[in-house]
Amino acid sequence: MKTINIKTAILITFLIGLLSCQAQQIYPLRTAVNNVPNLSHLKDTNNELPAFTGVYSASYNGRQITIYISKEEDKLFDLVDKKVYRDVLSIRYIVKNSTGTILQDTKNMNFQSNQYTHTIYSQFIVDNGGKAIFNYRGTNCRVGWGKINLKKISPTQLSWEYRPNDIILDSSKCPQGTDINIYLPETKDLIFTKQ
Repeated sequence: MKTINIKTAILITFLIGLLSCQAQQIYPLRTAVNNVPNLSHLKDTNNELPAFTGVYSASYNGRQITIYISKEEDKLFDLVDKKVYRDVLSIRYIVKNSTGTILQDTKNMNFQSNQYTHTIYSQFIVDNGGKAIFNYRGTNCRVGWGKINLKKISPTQLSWEYRPNDIILDSSKCPQGTDINIYLPETKDLIFTKQ
């Protein structure tokens, strides 16, 4: 009878050890992704992300742009060689023309968990928490994909820089009649003010 109990105890100890190897591993947000194991969590342990959150507005070339920045915890990113959970900033936006007509609205879109089109997620917080670098995946046919940088100017103002990358479109990549306009302001040093 004691033999069965010893075997059971050894089995339970082995299972606990195995599960602890598979336990979630938490790292600070600024840890390089290539330095963490698969399924790690990069957490905002220094509480840097909330300083950017809120609703901000700016005007550019006759358009009114409103961005909605929120913090998302444990967003799963499926990278080339691993999956990683990250705390991120997410930007959604509404762009209106001078008459108030909505040109593009991602604020009211329902995003799927694996959707990248129309998404803007932070990649890095740099300059001692003063600047957030975002990856924008573009809209229809990936038009407009690129980098967006937001720099804190004050508690109520952000400086915007958007650098879209080039893309070659043809009918095999993008169906005719698809909206391929870039509505976000393609500029540097545009000031957004917190509402």
